[in-house]
Amino acid sequence: MATDQATLRHAAREDIPSILAMVCELAEYEKELASVEATEAKLEASIAWAPSTAASSANTTEPITSTKPARCILLFPPGSQEPAGMALYFYNYSTWRASSGIYLEDLFVRPAFRGRGYGKRLLVELARQVLEIKGGRLEWSVLKWNEPSIKFYRAIGATQMDEWVGMRVDREALVKLAGGLE
Repeated sequence: MATDQATLRHAAREDIPSILAMVCELAEYEKELASVEATEAKLEASIAWAPSTAASSANTTEPITSTKPARCILLFPPGSQEPAGMALYFYNYSTWRASSGIYLEDLFVRPAFRGRGYGKRLLVELARQVLEIKGGRLEWSVLKWNEPSIKFYRAIGATQMDEWVGMRVDREALVKLAGGLE
């Protein structure tokens, strides 16, 4: 099955159940299913959606905002109405390059569809979007133990950022930090 026969499009509201299912499938693969707090309502409220695929008029895609910072691209195998994969992303900014870019939050291809070039097809689309906005880079994180993904990313030209360490403040630590210097 050639990847050029697969269809890519930005997600519309009717895709929310499929997106949530893939979020959960990815979390299960990463052994973090219990950490998923996403719901259909939360996804609807936080992603900038494309017009409905059933819409007869040409509506515009919702703008990115502080409450809807993300977009999602879905990949459909030939003849299928169910997505085989997704790339959920948002825009970032590089001060050193003084340009925007794309941060890929989640790339997921369902196991039954792996090995067909679908992951690369999604990354190619994101790379094209970075170039369209005259952006500086496409970046993402990968779990250290996920060797198959690391090998795949290296094969497409990605470089591992060994000098940088990811940092995060969430849950109780976020509330405490927001309370100021105590």
